[in-house]
Amino acid sequence: MNTKYIFVTGGVVSGLGKGITAASLGRLLKNRGYKVTIQKFDPYINVDPGTMSPYEHGEVFVTDDGAETDLDLGHYERFINENLTHNSSITMGKIYSNVISKERRGDYLGKTVQVIPHITNEIKEKIYSFKDTDIVITEVGGTVGDIEGLAIIEAIRQIGLEKNPEDVAYIHVTLLPYITGSNEIKSKPTQHSVKELQSLGIKPDILVCRTERDIPNEIREKLAMFCNVRKTSVIQNKTADNLYAVPLMLEEEGLAREVCNHLKLEKHVPNNKKWEDMIADIREIKPEDSVNVAIVGKYVKLEDSYLSVIESLHHAGFANKVNVHIKLIDSETINKENVAKKLKDIDAVVVPGGFGNRGIEGKIETIKYVRENNIPFLGICLGMQMAVVEFAKNVLKLEDVNSAEFKEDCKNPVIHIMEDQKYIDKMGGTMRLGAYPCTIKKDSLAYKVYETEQISERHRHRFEYNNTYKESLEKAGLICSGTSPDGMLVEIVEIKEHPYFIACQFHPELKSRPNKPAPLFTNLIKVAKDHI
Repeated sequence: MNTKYIFVTGGVVSGLGKGITAASLGRLLKNRGYKVTIQKFDPYINVDPGTMSPYEHGEVFVTDDGAETDLDLGHYERFINENLTHNSSITMGKIYSNVISKERRGDYLGKTVQVIPHITNEIKEKIYSFKDTDIVITEVGGTVGDIEGLAIIEAIRQIGLEKNPEDVAYIHVTLLPYITGSNEIKSKPTQHSVKELQSLGIKPDILVCRTERDIPNEIREKLAMFCNVRKTSVIQNKTADNLYAVPLMLEEEGLAREVCNHLKLEKHVPNNKKWEDMIADIREIKPEDSVNVAIVGKYVKLEDSYLSVIESLHHAGFANKVNVHIKLIDSETINKENVAKKLKDIDAVVVPGGFGNRGIEGKIETIKYVRENNIPFLGICLGMQMAVVEFAKNVLKLEDVNSAEFKEDCKNPVIHIMEDQKYIDKMGGTMRLGAYPCTIKKDSLAYKVYETEQISERHRHRFEYNNTYKESLEKAGLICSGTSPDGMLVEIVEIKEHPYFIACQFHPELKSRPNKPAPLFTNLIKVAKDHI
């Protein structure tokens, strides 16, 4: 069959869950036997989120091929269980950069370069770039009417003309606010949003309405009439009791049915049993069965900064049949005097990645406390580097020990920069980005966790373990249990005498799925549960 294209736009306000809607639809269509991929267009002018503060757009999600992307790609991967690529995350900065590069090379043969057709053609090229897939779902970031997103809207309008009508569907995610004073759901914001979209040349086929209350029949009829959609295509999207229950909720509301009807898809009967069983198992977890996990980091003011870590902990909770209660602790607030109080009643600790020296001492004090008090611990990226610094400082008793990232001229840089070009990222920068192989020692905790000698995990960092200190650190008890296949790069360190003390240079949270949790998280929660 022809490739089908589905475009998900948003209106009224941001944060309505376009990404979850797109991911949920991808899961429902995949459960019907179709090969699905998802991409995100972000209107901002940054080339990618790699240089943006986590407080701007949350975490940076990294793909296998080393692309630094929007966090919505994490939702996509977790829902459809497909590894996405750099083609799945496009910004207007990247589009403009590509067009300007082509103009400088003379690719446009001296033509005047304009938004239409040159920018819109570049956008369409990214949408059409997917091969060997049945359905491409494209989420457009921001809200309809945003000036920086107008070229994207124009491009997807053109696709509606270039393809057969049954090969393109437009879904508009919008808000139905509930006014407590008048006890009413108001449809006017949605009507105005649809009017704005129509003024740009796009008629939505389906409305996904974010609402706190059930949509009354008369409101559905009103939306259908004034927004020019079928009544059956007005889809209610309430807050679910669990994020991963959203696909089943939207299935019941008829989202996939309407999409299949519009796109004339023959395989319209879903096989949702595995997903239904997973949700049923999650709902059977008793409230009293729980563990408390602290994430000690520097970006805790915005929970989305650690979104994949948080979701991975929940996935691990599903696997161990416990609720994971997460406490975000600002590492800048931790010191030697209050660390015990800060970690009171905590069953496990995660020290995640990050950049810059803010809050580093608090992370080191946290790691020292969990090491000495046998609290299950997982260090990730910078968390691993600080575990090495803490051990060298407090066990080896080295003087002036640090990471060269924070103190270039320190006497003992147990973490330093690796300048060998073969270890630098796949996208041409100065960081190790994307998937790299790791070889695990057989007689180690890491091997017990992964149950294999060869793994592949995703990275995002510049500084590495300094092998000069490897022998002395291992003799003192900090074992290097995972390395690059050539043994040059240390990927995992652990302490054998501890219930669960393990840290990795990579980001295991980036490959965790609700039905296939990351092993390092699963075992962290298992040990925490067993030690309560």
